[in-house]
Amino acid sequence: MKLILTDEQKELGASVRAFLADTSPMSRVREIAESTSPYDRDVWTRMTRELDLAALAVPESHSGAGAGHAEVAVVMEELGASLVPTPYLASAVLAANVLLESGDTDAIKDLLPGIASGEKVATFAIPVPGEETPGARKTGSGYELTGSSPRVLNGADADLILIAATLADEVKDGYAPISLFAVEASAQGLTRTPLTTLDLTRPQAALTFEGTPARQIGPSDANDAITRALDLASVALAAEQLGGLRRCLDTIVEYAKLRVQFGRFVGSFQGVKHKLADMHCTLEQAESIVRYAAWAADESPEELPVAAVLAQSYLGKAYFQVAKDALLLHGGIGFTWEHDAHLYYKRAKSAELLLGPPRHHRARLAERLGI
Repeated sequence: MKLILTDEQKELGASVRAFLADTSPMSRVREIAESTSPYDRDVWTRMTRELDLAALAVPESHSGAGAGHAEVAVVMEELGASLVPTPYLASAVLAANVLLESGDTDAIKDLLPGIASGEKVATFAIPVPGEETPGARKTGSGYELTGSSPRVLNGADADLILIAATLADEVKDGYAPISLFAVEASAQGLTRTPLTTLDLTRPQAALTFEGTPARQIGPSDANDAITRALDLASVALAAEQLGGLRRCLDTIVEYAKLRVQFGRFVGSFQGVKHKLADMHCTLEQAESIVRYAAWAADESPEELPVAAVLAQSYLGKAYFQVAKDALLLHGGIGFTWEHDAHLYYKRAKSAELLLGPPRHHRARLAERLGI
């Protein structure tokens, strides 16, 4: 097990960090977040063409870089620290992984190169726990989808939408298999409604399907492929949460060294020191959990199911708690629109719920541990 980054991974992280600092300072992040544009298309083009980040974990046989999920985690950590609005999680992680896990050779050959090059932005409509998935019915020329997906990352601007849908015509013994489908952005019967979200740096949309033509990908019962893809997404999201958590702690530590109250630096107050120490301990545990999950994704597939849900069970709550404490320790200035603390606070809360509420991850962890 490797819980320490290799020299190559450290160099990758440094390169991405320098790139984001140069192209997407917080002033630019705010500008994009408050505009009608979902992300900075010039930055996305450079991320995919100059740094080849969208192809990082895509096999070389499919026009990818052939790196691992641990390298993707390094990139996600830097993206989480900078809050750059980008479709990386939706396209390069969610969509690319579910497509690869489907095992559909023809679909992978047709769709994956465009995703890996960044020319085509894709997304995967994450099945929401407790909510009904869209239904799919076979037609003469393929399949049609009916139903809705309430919250889809980059759903309003993606060129390709991958979605899990129930095969209504193949119900056996009360069980309807869930299959994977691809829908083009221009498909008839598809309605995309941008949502007003808590986190302005991560656009989402509600999708409605009304007899929308779709292409089936992979086997009729794609539950295993979808589960594996969501486990990989859990690891990537946890890495992003780790990056944001670390940035929150670094920021408040620097502030505590500079802010003077009652003639003393606030960092010298016992209550502040204890809180910062607790936040540091949380960071240490979070980093170990993320490194383990990223290692498992590449080296130990049998450990990934537990490692992935453990990462989300811990990181969601941990990031939000640290972001909240950092905001509070900034005092009155932390509550102002001009300060960045609220941006991390909102990202932490939205990320905590993105793949399902915390109770969902805890229940899955207990189930996979057999308790």
